[in-house]
Amino acid sequence: MSEMPHRRAVLGAGIAALTASAASSAPATAAPLPKPPAAPAPVRDLRRAADDDPYVLPDGPEVARAEAARGGGPVRSVALTATASRLELGGGLTVPTWSYGDRLPGDPVRITAGDTLELTLANHLPQSTSVHWHGLALRNDMDGVPGLTQRPVEPGAEFTYRFAVTHPGTYWFHPHSGVQLDRGLYAPLVVDDPREPLAYDKEWVVVLDDWLDGVEGSTPDAVLDELTGGRGSIHGTTGHTASAPDEAPPSRLLVGAESDLLGGHAGDVDYPYYLVNGRTEQDPSVFEARPGDRIRLRVVNAGGDTAFRLALGGHRMTVTHSDGFPVGHTETDALLIGMGERYDVLVTAGDGVFPLTALAEGKGASGLAVLRTGAGALPPAGTRPDELTREVLTADRLAPDGSVALTAREPDRTVRFRLSGSMEAYDWTFDGTPYDPAVRSGVRAGERVRLVFANRTRMWHPLHLHGHTFALAATAAGAAPGVRKDTAIVLPGRRLTVDLDADNPGLWMLHCHNLYHAEAGMMTVLGYLR
Repeated sequence: MSEMPHRRAVLGAGIAALTASAASSAPATAAPLPKPPAAPAPVRDLRRAADDDPYVLPDGPEVARAEAARGGGPVRSVALTATASRLELGGGLTVPTWSYGDRLPGDPVRITAGDTLELTLANHLPQSTSVHWHGLALRNDMDGVPGLTQRPVEPGAEFTYRFAVTHPGTYWFHPHSGVQLDRGLYAPLVVDDPREPLAYDKEWVVVLDDWLDGVEGSTPDAVLDELTGGRGSIHGTTGHTASAPDEAPPSRLLVGAESDLLGGHAGDVDYPYYLVNGRTEQDPSVFEARPGDRIRLRVVNAGGDTAFRLALGGHRMTVTHSDGFPVGHTETDALLIGMGERYDVLVTAGDGVFPLTALAEGKGASGLAVLRTGAGALPPAGTRPDELTREVLTADRLAPDGSVALTAREPDRTVRFRLSGSMEAYDWTFDGTPYDPAVRSGVRAGERVRLVFANRTRMWHPLHLHGHTFALAATAAGAAPGVRKDTAIVLPGRRLTVDLDADNPGLWMLHCHNLYHAEAGMMTVLGYLR
């Protein structure tokens, strides 16, 4: 492990897209630093170091051409501050943590498809950070992966992300720096469709999370150290600015969590709380509507280690989108949502007060929000509507809407990955090799690429590919590929096969979206060859 920082530093010297603002020696409360160029220019001495790289560089001409082809309409400018906070989560619980603008979740960013997003991140944290735009097909040098697509944004510095946003849907953003996501650094990103085909009266953005930061002295870094036996994060970012507790924090290792839906062991981390829109179930957030209103729920699982089974008491849900892309409308009582996944559903509101319960799958606890359309008391903490035990929908049951379905086509290239590791050693990897940004699987622009993941572990993994959506591969010869996704669950001992069109050049992270699996090493890179 001692060689890893040096190896990453050498690699970083060969990446032309590392154009984030330089570190500042000023304290976090200093006046904002000058903004970097909106579209960063290559650093020429780094370009020369990378001349023999066979892969497309994150700010290479191929990336620039792809961005130019997206166009770019009116600019939506946003200021975002990552800062140390004290957040009140309900039920008398206040915790020290990190967040975007002292809010949990951070304020939603909303933009119309076809426009350009220009967001300036001010880093007031004691660590370097970044912003990854989960699910978006965007230019590679704006993807927010330190050491791969940009330099980290240092404490006291700023960085401006600027890119065209082309696909409508429900997305979100979060750091790709160590285990920072398991604090409060996340927010929804809603991309409106200028030709919205759905009809509804109200919209409810619902963000699910598992929470431990600041509770009895716990931090995500300490949890990762406990899981890995002290090896910590591959990024080398550890520690928290809160005062050390008088006593050691409690163990957060989870034992005995089982789920048939997840193929066995449900998770590694014993979270003390589960949140819906930043609130505990002792003091839930309440969404108000009228009886008969048609409501669109945009649901995001921002958790670190928890799949949620979601149901709205007294209602059936109609699933309309998965990971931002439309699907054939499908009714269900409940949804299984892995970390990083998003679902849009429609419900027609009944008359009364109804629990929206997010059951932490296999963990015996839950989060809660409330839909109110009439008089009545709030449902108590621990409410379990009957819908949770009825029909539970998983992604493989969905079919893509015809407007976004991939055409049937034989793959030009097949890339195979073996998922390995164990809970005991906590050595999660692809192909037995912990993450090294210099290890890449090559593809070429224009190819239909098939990715085959063979899960040889006893744990389920939600796999996420940056910069693309893929389709669940057809199960019959000649059949069209299935639902479009950017994050999909592969069960223990099973195989997941997905197809994608290689249409967004660059170096793209592929990883497990169990945050602790990723930081233990289950990350790799899909790189476009020149």
